[in-house]
Amino acid sequence: MKKGLVMEGGAMRGMFTAGVCDVLLENSVSFDGAIGVSAGATFGCNFKSRQIGRAIHYNKRFSRDWRYCSLRSLILTGDLYGKDFCYNKIPNELDVFDLKTYSENPIAFYVVASDCNSGKPVYKELKTCNESDLEWMRASASMPLASRPVRIDGYELLDGGMTDSIPLKAFEDMGYEKNLVILTQPRSFTKKPSRAISFIKIALRKYPKLFEAMKNRHIVYNQEKEYAFEQEKAGKALVICPEIPLSISRTEKSPDELQRVYDEGRRTCQKQLETIRKFLCQERSQRELPEKENQGE
Repeated sequence: MKKGLVMEGGAMRGMFTAGVCDVLLENSVSFDGAIGVSAGATFGCNFKSRQIGRAIHYNKRFSRDWRYCSLRSLILTGDLYGKDFCYNKIPNELDVFDLKTYSENPIAFYVVASDCNSGKPVYKELKTCNESDLEWMRASASMPLASRPVRIDGYELLDGGMTDSIPLKAFEDMGYEKNLVILTQPRSFTKKPSRAISFIKIALRKYPKLFEAMKNRHIVYNQEKEYAFEQEKAGKALVICPEIPLSISRTEKSPDELQRVYDEGRRTCQKQLETIRKFLCQERSQRELPEKENQGE
């Protein structure tokens, strides 16, 4: 039974996911594969490279640097989050990403991006996090209205959350039968239609199928969230999420706020650590039970 880690996005709500992942790493909780969407991909990749604290460290360090995220960057480059700074300068020079550990770690790591032309999600395994892989990661986190489509491998791609925000079903279809799902909204959250849909329609005028996906995104999101809870009741998934809304801006620049949400992720994971361990070890216990019964016979 393959064990998976599923990480939704949410921009700087992803600091919650980073906190959860760091506690999992500190306690040697392992998986066979992981899949991340948007911020779940850009921050979650540090789980495979085993770099505890890296996501919170560089976000606090560069959050107020215009090259990282700013209106100035959007005007000058076409991307709110600067392509060269975020996906070149930081991982290669300023806060180096451990490519060797990432490549050697046997856990498979996937990202989700949205195909602009088909309006469907695309799933891509990133084996090395080389330049091409980083373009896929950037595509997964390229939010509509704030990014240009990423052109790679014959695709035009944007944020994976537009078409598959919680890719639990997709991961199950890949063979991951027992999954820990990290959400960045509380259990009571219900997604509403986007208030910016008229602006999104203009931005996506060349991509009508992707616009249709965005128009129905709240419906799909709520269905996916409900599915995750159904799988949890069935013992096939375990959902980790904040107890109350994180109340953080999608482009938060305050290091204190970033730290607050990261710490909330850590606290939530620490409280549920034994539950997580029991959930992931349950398969072995169930497999051993028939053997003991047979011995008794």
